[in-house]
Amino acid sequence: MTYSEIVTKRILALCKEQKITVNKLATLSGMQQSTLANIIKGRSKSPGLRTLHRLAQGLGITLSQFLDFPEIEETQLEDE
Repeated sequence: MTYSEIVTKRILALCKEQKITVNKLATLSGMQQSTLANIIKGRSKSPGLRTLHRLAQGLGITLSQFLDFPEIEETQLEDE
């Protein structure tokens, strides 16, 4: 699994958990919907720390919480 696939999986899981759409998350995070759509669709291969931090803030969680999930620890990340 690639880094971008893991990040996408995490974003979608957190949106589902909080019962919000990806577009709503973009708004809450202060980013363009197209930016988040590019991450979800794999067009943006490695979103930066600042982007992940903004997403975490939009979700009302810390960056540590955003990155704290089993898949990121259990998966051997592939180069993209």
